[in-house]
Amino acid sequence: MHVDSLSIAHRFRGPPRSGNGGYVCGRIADRLPGTVSVRLKAPPPLDTPLRLESADDAARLLDADDAVIGEARSATLDLRPPAPPTYDEAVAASSGFLGFREHPFPRCFVCGPDRETGDGLRILPGAVGGDGVVAAPWLPDASLAGADGTVQREFLWAALDCTSGFSQLPLPEGLSMVLGELCATIDGTLEPGERCVVIGWPLAHEGRKRTAGSAVYGGDGRLVAHARAVWIEVPLADWR
Repeated sequence: MHVDSLSIAHRFRGPPRSGNGGYVCGRIADRLPGTVSVRLKAPPPLDTPLRLESADDAARLLDADDAVIGEARSATLDLRPPAPPTYDEAVAASSGFLGFREHPFPRCFVCGPDRETGDGLRILPGAVGGDGVVAAPWLPDASLAGADGTVQREFLWAALDCTSGFSQLPLPEGLSMVLGELCATIDGTLEPGERCVVIGWPLAHEGRKRTAGSAVYGGDGRLVAHARAVWIEVPLADWR
């Protein structure tokens, strides 16, 4: 077993007091090859020493008291993403982003409209077509690049997170959603500044659980990453 120490920096928050779910899932999945499914079991704390344990096909993130924050395992993903809109169509869709009018977590690293360009990802999806698909443009910032010059994988996981959730809106008054599980395949790489399109689409709704898909496309239309997310409805007041 391999053991690493890590901390979720305040920059990468989702709700005000916890890490963005997709980003944290990406950090947990980092050492596992291929398709990985990550289940979040507790809100990931910010700026706190954590321990990541990983083996060949599984990993888990624990706090100082050995409470499990998230668990990852190798998985399969049978999901066919829809064809993406063009970059310009995604720009037009983003003008209808519901979060411009009301957002439960306006400083979310991924979809927060109050984050500045270069700080947050500013993936702000709006409806495109009439079948529940949402889309947003994305220009990855240079700060997201790793040693090889491409966007680090955890930021692709982050991009896959919130977009799927916006395909499930609107919600009943007083409710929000948090990410419960994310199963993702990273199909390729992105260059900083590449004109990308991120899409989300609904899959199922049962009780408090909502399932949705998401995908990231590169500037030439190639599929770079795709995922299936499980979202859990929660009282909004509990997360503010």
